[in-house]
Amino acid sequence: MRRRELLLTVTAMVAARAVRAQQKAMPVIGHLNGTSPGTAARWVAAFRQGLSETGWVEGQNVAIEYRWAMGRYDRLPALATDLVGRKVDVIAATGGSARAAKNATSTIPIVFTSGGDPVGNGLIASLARPGGNVTGVTYMTPELTQKWVELLSELVPQSGVIALLVNPNDAPSAERTMREVQQAADVKGRQLHILKAGTESEIEAAFAALVYLQIGALVIGGDTFFSSQGDRLAVLAARYAIPAIYEWREFATAGGLISYGPSVTGTYRRAGIYAGKILNGAKPADLPVEQPTTFELVVNLKTAKALGLTVPPSILARADEVIE
Repeated sequence: MRRRELLLTVTAMVAARAVRAQQKAMPVIGHLNGTSPGTAARWVAAFRQGLSETGWVEGQNVAIEYRWAMGRYDRLPALATDLVGRKVDVIAATGGSARAAKNATSTIPIVFTSGGDPVGNGLIASLARPGGNVTGVTYMTPELTQKWVELLSELVPQSGVIALLVNPNDAPSAERTMREVQQAADVKGRQLHILKAGTESEIEAAFAALVYLQIGALVIGGDTFFSSQGDRLAVLAARYAIPAIYEWREFATAGGLISYGPSVTGTYRRAGIYAGKILNGAKPADLPVEQPTTFELVVNLKTAKALGLTVPPSILARADEVIE
């Protein structure tokens, strides 16, 4: 009897240890995002899809801990430090949070989605060989900013003065965008004004400035803070009757005039795939940073009509989606 009881006890202990080992073995991804859960809902769903394509399903064999800065970049360092302290297995640094994640750890793998220049920003050594613990997906290319100015020139050919709205709180990305849009404006013979806004009140002030600057068209950079203000930006553009182009389709669907840029959901899906590959044993240094290969052109004809604009057939023919 004692032997049988001993065997039962040993069996129970082994089973308990196996359960604890299994629980401990479930990896954890720290999802660090500069926006809010509502703003990023579609993008996070795409990230989960990418994970699932590599065999990882949230709640089944991987856990995700979310940290949201709610548009306040100054909160990102503390949130990143918190995830590092929890010893997560991978950090998915999205929504402008890559720099905070890199500053917080040099050992935990980081997968970023970035609209800036990851090499120029010091995140990685090169796109092909990122080195260190950081890799990811970037959706910013010089051709993108050139296209914004070209499209605006087609839409509003009489506008000799245009403006660019950037978020100064994301200085490296803002500086690159300013530089590239200025070059594109010079090529098209357009005068460019730079407007900066990092808060809701500053957005209001920037749009008010359009009047006395006599701005004919506006480029709005693809900043994550701006993505949380999509409805507000569309309303202000309508109030001040300013034709504006945006990077992401979400702006056009929210009432913006036109958008041109890579698919944000596609970018997040690729980031999810990279995170899954790292959980499967890949090293960030061996995963080249991906760049977009396709871009989406979305035109909102309802907004164009409200602005009194006729969208040229050449733009409509190239559009991936026309909102009527």
